[in-house]
Amino acid sequence: MSESGHSQPGLYGQGRRRRRRRDRDPAGPPGQNLSGPSRDRDYVPRERRDGSEEPTGPLLQKTPIILAKPPGERSKPCAPASGPPSLEKPIMLIKTRDEGGKPGNPPDIPPSASGAGTAKMEREGQRPTQPVYQIQNRGMGSAASGGAVDPVIGQTKLLPPEKMKHSIKLVDDQMNWCDSAMEYLRDQTDMLVVGVIGLQGTGKSTIMSLLSANSPEEDQRAYVFRAQTQEIKERAGNQSSGIDFYITQERVIFLDTQPVLSPSILDHLINNDRKLPPEYNLPHTYVEMQSLQITAFLFTVCHVVIVIQDWFTDINLYRFLQTAEMLKPSTPSASHDSTGSSGPDDGSEYYPHIVFLQNKARREEFCPRNLKKMHMAVDKLMAHSHLKYKGTLSMLDCNIFPGLSRDYMETEVNLFLLPLMENDGEDALTRAGSGPPLFSLLPGYRGHPSFSSLVSKFRSQVLAMSRSQLSHTILTEKNWFHYAARIWDGVKKSSALSEYSRLLS
Repeated sequence: MSESGHSQPGLYGQGRRRRRRRDRDPAGPPGQNLSGPSRDRDYVPRERRDGSEEPTGPLLQKTPIILAKPPGERSKPCAPASGPPSLEKPIMLIKTRDEGGKPGNPPDIPPSASGAGTAKMEREGQRPTQPVYQIQNRGMGSAASGGAVDPVIGQTKLLPPEKMKHSIKLVDDQMNWCDSAMEYLRDQTDMLVVGVIGLQGTGKSTIMSLLSANSPEEDQRAYVFRAQTQEIKERAGNQSSGIDFYITQERVIFLDTQPVLSPSILDHLINNDRKLPPEYNLPHTYVEMQSLQITAFLFTVCHVVIVIQDWFTDINLYRFLQTAEMLKPSTPSASHDSTGSSGPDDGSEYYPHIVFLQNKARREEFCPRNLKKMHMAVDKLMAHSHLKYKGTLSMLDCNIFPGLSRDYMETEVNLFLLPLMENDGEDALTRAGSGPPLFSLLPGYRGHPSFSSLVSKFRSQVLAMSRSQLSHTILTEKNWFHYAARIWDGVKKSSALSEYSRLLS
């Protein structure tokens, strides 16, 4: 400013002309910094390189395309802004689609874009028109971080349980517990335990095989419980020793046992000079105590115990059953306190269902009058027993005697009859050939249904029996195995059995 107070034209006139030139030329000279508040306020859309103008309205958000990198390239380093991706999640690449939704020339790259970004877009090539998703499961690693479980592992849990080919040992011939059955058991509570006892040669293993997995038409050498061979029958030996275990896919556990009071086992002890345990002095005492231990064990861990006999009836067998019931170990209670909160049922003893099976029955025993006498005899012999020997199995419900009503049996016990196992077809032709020509094609009169039909009816009734609680808690299959092992150890160390053994000797 001059001394007179007027501005010098060379100072401000030139600046005024510079502002007017900037307003006329929005683009400005190259190399000049146009950033500032006036740039944002006086912005005019510029032309694109292809000659088109940018729309003045709001910009539409472009549709993203999600692409997963191939498995081979996932280990290669990529350049996301947030750092390296986690190996536990699918790796995705998000790209934008063109404005029109069609593949075409890529949009203009601003001058400030780096050369690495341009090379990356050229390497990826043409983009697809639709979103592409490729997500690969990474196994149990994703499950540990909250993801989905590997479908292969998840499907394995849904597969049916492994089917047993043959029975295995639960207790060996030396009366020792075996743990090989543990691998076939599962953590589920819907199971039924069926045991069998009987004298030597009554058909225990054959009946248990027919109830579990086999049919009468199959070869007996393929039975899951090995039956007596012809050589063993000729020398009056026994096939089973200890306790054999088999579980079906319907989760029914079958326990086949060695014969009780077996003369074959006694003969083997005497002739082979086998050393007896120190607590036993005589071989016959040891054989009887083995039978009592097995029977008392079955009375504690089984829902159903089948007593098989091949003729009616042996009084000594019923005395043996009463002795085993007397020496049965007590059921473990929920607590040692006698004044528990469960009321009068606390500390109550458990007793299984017992079924008397008359195997190899003759035609006369299927007569209703004889059948009634057999029921009355069993009822009188078991009158003082706590075993559940009546009310759970009935031959009258199987339509075997369609003309008899339920009132015919005054005291019906759990008694079932099975005829001699034979080939029904050959037997029918043999019997029918001797009759008149008119009846030559009809089967011969047997007085009872076929063996296969009766076995099927008996199996249905046994598997339909109630499954009482074995202990104070509901047992799974694996818990039952540990519970049975503890009961067997308690039976072998039982003071009541030791005292009874001392009285016998």
